[in-house]
Amino acid sequence: MTTVLEKPDTTRPAEATAPAPRVRRVSRPVLVAAVVVAWLVLFAVLRGRQTLTLAAAELTDLHRWFNDVNDSVGADRNSNPLFLYFFNEIRLVIDTLVTFVQELISQPPQGRPVPQIGWLGVVGIAGYVSWAVGNWRVALLTVAGFTFIGLQGLWQEGMDTLALTLSAVLVALLVALPLGVWAGLSDRFNRIVTPFLDFMQTMPTFVYLAPLTLFFLIGPASATIATLIYAAPPAIRITAHAVRSVPGTTVEAADSLGATRRQALLKVLLPMSKRTVVMGVNQTIMAALAMVTIAALIDAPGLGKTVVQALQSLDVGTAFNAGLAIVVMAVVLDRVTTAAAGREESARRAGSRVLAWRRPLLGAGAAVTAVLVHLSHTYVWAADYPGEGDLGTSIARAADSATTWAQDNLSGMTNAFRDALTTGLLNPFQALLTDSPWWLVGAALIGLGAVLGGWRAGVSAAVCVGLLVGTGVWSDSMTTMASTVVATVLVMVLGVGFGVWMGRSPRVDRVLRPTLDAAQVMPPFVYLVPFLALFGATRFTAIVAAVVYAAPVAIKIIADGVRNVPQTTVEAATSAGCNTWQIITKVQLPMARGALTLATNQGLIYVLSMVVVGGLVGAGALGYDVVAGFSQGQLYGKGLAAGLAIVLLGVMFDRITQAAARRTGA
Repeated sequence: MTTVLEKPDTTRPAEATAPAPRVRRVSRPVLVAAVVVAWLVLFAVLRGRQTLTLAAAELTDLHRWFNDVNDSVGADRNSNPLFLYFFNEIRLVIDTLVTFVQELISQPPQGRPVPQIGWLGVVGIAGYVSWAVGNWRVALLTVAGFTFIGLQGLWQEGMDTLALTLSAVLVALLVALPLGVWAGLSDRFNRIVTPFLDFMQTMPTFVYLAPLTLFFLIGPASATIATLIYAAPPAIRITAHAVRSVPGTTVEAADSLGATRRQALLKVLLPMSKRTVVMGVNQTIMAALAMVTIAALIDAPGLGKTVVQALQSLDVGTAFNAGLAIVVMAVVLDRVTTAAAGREESARRAGSRVLAWRRPLLGAGAAVTAVLVHLSHTYVWAADYPGEGDLGTSIARAADSATTWAQDNLSGMTNAFRDALTTGLLNPFQALLTDSPWWLVGAALIGLGAVLGGWRAGVSAAVCVGLLVGTGVWSDSMTTMASTVVATVLVMVLGVGFGVWMGRSPRVDRVLRPTLDAAQVMPPFVYLVPFLALFGATRFTAIVAAVVYAAPVAIKIIADGVRNVPQTTVEAATSAGCNTWQIITKVQLPMARGALTLATNQGLIYVLSMVVVGGLVGAGALGYDVVAGFSQGQLYGKGLAAGLAIVLLGVMFDRITQAAARRTGA
């Protein structure tokens, strides 16, 4: 029997062909939920096993090795050529610079009972410089601010802080401005330097301290070097952006006129980017002041040392008085540099007409300032700040009284709030992280990183998890992570609430934005003081301080994201009958997903930085390990490992959230 094979009918229309089955992709929220559910199920079965718990005084082999390295470095510091001709020379140069500035305005040099320039001269110079680069209002603010610090009885401490800040900023700008110009001119160099800048700006301030003490010892030199390393990246990044922002047609015009590269740089690029560069100087000064106060942990003199000692002894009044002085100095320095940027812009618009009447006044002001400097150099009454700091004593007493009143009258409410959040959110999440097997937490973090940020973020998370295990402080790392994540959730709740409000209302934005800008000026230490009074020395104090510290940046990012949603889209939703809640939840927030993810990224980094600083007020975990490493020699290795763990947490948070932001934007 013959079988006849039927030839396929190629003339059949394509519509008749059955469509291929469509593969349905699983959404990211579903995958995240699956990872979390699997984690919870395995946690219930394996709780308490393989948690890598380490006692406070217990050390691993890595910690002992770090201690041995520290001991070896100390023994070879004056014989090893690397230290003799490199690290020691750098320390000597920085020490010489800091000592010179201190003897100029804060510390009596040898043979004199007072500094070279006393309080009257410093106030005169500060007021004159503020007027010259800004206006009379900024000059009045500066004079009032410096006078207030003196009346607090903190003149020498304030001048020590100013001396360290100015020294660090000077060296940072000498390095950062040329590198920024190079990065602005060279795409290749910009690609090379950007990852390093990202990494440096991701690391919390604590992290810089321990490694630098290994090479430069504890003292002002290490503090200044840590400060300039921390403060240089903003100047490099902003200077590069300023140079790149100069219109290409302007540069081409200079080239067509025969200008050399040097002439184009000095006559075109730098003058046209001056205002933005001054903004970079502002950011450098703010970063330096924040770092100088924290560098008190490695024996840096100044206001930060007063705050640290007061926090460690739970002396809220003294801490508040010194913290207020730090805030005043931060506000003054911020307003002066901000006014300098504004002066460049107004002078460029007005030309020489405005400068003509200022020149004689500036000359007269310079003469008056010179007289004040001479008086402060010659006479003790103009050098030593008069009075006993009665205002500071009154402020400290008022702060102590307010603390006592708050603890007596508000403790019921504050304790209830603390206990509810701790019991309902923090403790369960911390138990999930610290009581799960380490490999289960690691697998969950890698899975979440891959789902949210893609395979590269998953690989980054895997590397960070592996290194975290190697540091030997896994349990403390998970405790810090729990506090960081809980605080970030609270930051995002505030960020969405106030950010949407600001983004939808220009009037609210005008009212709230100056307050948020001012909040970002204050160094991290300052935030601990009022919450120490309210909640005592607990980890909750660090969490609340971290929320308040990180919320302003998240609020502003979300507000800008909501404001950038096209108005036509909002009007279309309104015409379709959507109410305000539907417009916010169905239109504005979904279209601002990129801003929400970026706010989460920045919130995590800010919160992590503040949570570890909270080790000073009972937060424990990695922050306590770092502080203990500075104060107890046998724990130096563990403190160094804790600093490395903080870096790894920051890198992991940053890589996952940045990758998620890119995927969301795409």
